[in-house]
Amino acid sequence: MYAEKAGVENTDATLDAAFAAAGARGVHHIVAASTSGFTARKLLERAAPGLSLVVVTHNTGFKEEGVQSFPGDLRAELTARGIHVHTGTMVLRSLGTAIRERHGGYSEQELVANTLRMLCQGMKVCVEIVAMASDAGLVPPADVIAVAGTGRGADTCCVIRANSSNRFFDIKVREIIVKPKEF
Repeated sequence: MYAEKAGVENTDATLDAAFAAAGARGVHHIVAASTSGFTARKLLERAAPGLSLVVVTHNTGFKEEGVQSFPGDLRAELTARGIHVHTGTMVLRSLGTAIRERHGGYSEQELVANTLRMLCQGMKVCVEIVAMASDAGLVPPADVIAVAGTGRGADTCCVIRANSSNRFFDIKVREIIVKPKEF
């Protein structure tokens, strides 16, 4: 499925496609990016027995030193409903950003991130959050559904064979379910 353009207006359709793909393919794990809580709330509305749901947030200090942008009350609600919320180091951003800001130029992490962005911003985030969830032991090295987007909301969904960040090149994008035509 192609979204006409990237953005938040695709969130409901992208999440519906994610849950449908999980059912059709027998995938038991859905990993979704959420920074402000918007996508996490939509995910919560669709939570179903038999599915393991993981929400991956921005790292603390992403925008402002020492500040976590994901709402604490929503984190508590999701956790109470059995949904894992993971806040950790962003595999393709943190170190590369630190190197660029201190020394200029691009790092290997940014090269990989920009290569994935050739497909769309959401593809970069999908691969990254699957690695983060795998690093945290929240998904097995198996096929999972990943949901992410461009800016706010969700506009990208794919089936990814998960693996940890130290095995980054063993992560495989198996199928693109939704992506924006223009990004």
